[in-house]
Amino acid sequence: MAALSTAHPRWTGDYWFLFRNLILKDFRIRYRTMSLGVLWSLINPLVMMGVLTFIFGRVFGGERPPLFPVFVLCGLVPYNFFTGAFLSGTLAIVENSVLVKRVPVPRETIPVAVVLSSVAHLLIQIALLLGFALFYGLWPTTAWLWLPVVWALYVVFLCGLVLGSSAINVFVRDTRYLVESLNMILFYLVPIFYSFSIVPARYAAVYQFNPVAAMVLATRNILMDGKAPPPSLMLNLVTVAAVTLGLGLLIFGRLKRRFYEHL
Repeated sequence: MAALSTAHPRWTGDYWFLFRNLILKDFRIRYRTMSLGVLWSLINPLVMMGVLTFIFGRVFGGERPPLFPVFVLCGLVPYNFFTGAFLSGTLAIVENSVLVKRVPVPRETIPVAVVLSSVAHLLIQIALLLGFALFYGLWPTTAWLWLPVVWALYVVFLCGLVLGSSAINVFVRDTRYLVESLNMILFYLVPIFYSFSIVPARYAAVYQFNPVAAMVLATRNILMDGKAPPPSLMLNLVTVAAVTLGLGLLIFGRLKRRFYEHL
């Protein structure tokens, strides 16, 4: 078996063509049985925003951050992108086992393409977020120029994460359930519906080094405060993105040689 896995010739084709088709394939499969299609990318965050606004604005009452719908969306958009891309990327190699075994494509492109496919849904949700920001009078400032920077770092972080998790999932199929549990826990450990200001000081560093929480804080800094994210926060995002990508490539490179034996 192992010998067969190395018998394929090396990929000499067009990487852009490969990425484009993998991304389109994932996008079409995701929505082919849904009557509303890509509208679910708008419906899901809107429904969650409405529910959280009702619960914490009407049921529990008390003091809420200003512009609470925008505040919640600044948390939901990074969280939704993370959970969707993380789970889909983790399953990428197993779900594309036929492609991995029969076509000599660079295997790293498969989980990365899944993340990039999720970026298409992310752009729709970012447009929704910016629309709400404008509706509530948060007009563009020079700080908005930081949005592409922080989101690019976030995408790099996720690419590294799914490279590692997708490779591990080939050998440990329970990985998907671990990812699902982590995604559920993160909903409460990321300041989506509560302010970072209420987090005790002794836990502040944990939130800032959590890339999902850091992304939420950076988005609120840019859109709601109209200022660039603090240098410490940007340093944390850069560090986590670089380290995660490096580890993901290392893990994937070590394990990919044995994929054929376990798929």
